[in-house]
Amino acid sequence: MKITILGSGSSLGSPWITNYWGKCDKNNPKNIRTRCSAFIQEKDLSILIDTSPDIKKQFLDNNISNVDYVLYTHEHADQTNGIFELRPFYWFKRKKINIYAEKKTLRLLMKRHDYCFYGGHGYVPILKGNLIKKKLTLSKNKTKINFVCFDVKHGEINSTAYVFNKIAYLSDCNGVKNKDMSKLKDLKLLIIDCLKINPHPTHFNLEQSINLSKELKPKKTILTNLHTDLDYEILKKSLPKGIVPAYDGMKFKV
Repeated sequence: MKITILGSGSSLGSPWITNYWGKCDKNNPKNIRTRCSAFIQEKDLSILIDTSPDIKKQFLDNNISNVDYVLYTHEHADQTNGIFELRPFYWFKRKKINIYAEKKTLRLLMKRHDYCFYGGHGYVPILKGNLIKKKLTLSKNKTKINFVCFDVKHGEINSTAYVFNKIAYLSDCNGVKNKDMSKLKDLKLLIIDCLKINPHPTHFNLEQSINLSKELKPKKTILTNLHTDLDYEILKKSLPKGIVPAYDGMKFKV
């Protein structure tokens, strides 16, 4: 299985549209961050987590040419507004793409992007909406991946965490319920939100991300959703062993 961090940046990416870099060294390509999303490849099975506004660039940069399923973490624009870019995958297959999300996220996606689900305005429907379940199996031919899905706190809303093959993806969160901590034990890879140095009301900050990693003890932890106050090299040098910052295009074989 290969995991690709397509985007490792926070809601505005790095640099911002105003060319603001914050504390990031603009000469380091690893500080160029698009909005959070990830891609899972297992043999011929391709699964995308979130359709960020930068999804077209992310796919082209990583030579990705197929999507079988899309999983959504939550309804915010930085995770969903690239949904329109999925149209060519429907054109190639002439088959609706199955997307999965919790109830509120799915309802809002189908309302905001109704033409993708129902057609109209000169468009044919390209997506089929599915409610996420606590346990989900996605398959293609003889290949399948089993997911454990559960809510994590993301400020005033919830986000969906995905655990599969001893890998956990929690891109937008600031709290995990005690009853769900056991689902994050014995991980090979923990991909976790780490927005800023200072505390934030909707995201883990650096100290909280490190503390959670120490508690869960995965073999490796990847910090994602990085804001412009977190320079890649400076952050990398400051982290404990086994914890590293994400960068766009980062790949793992598990």
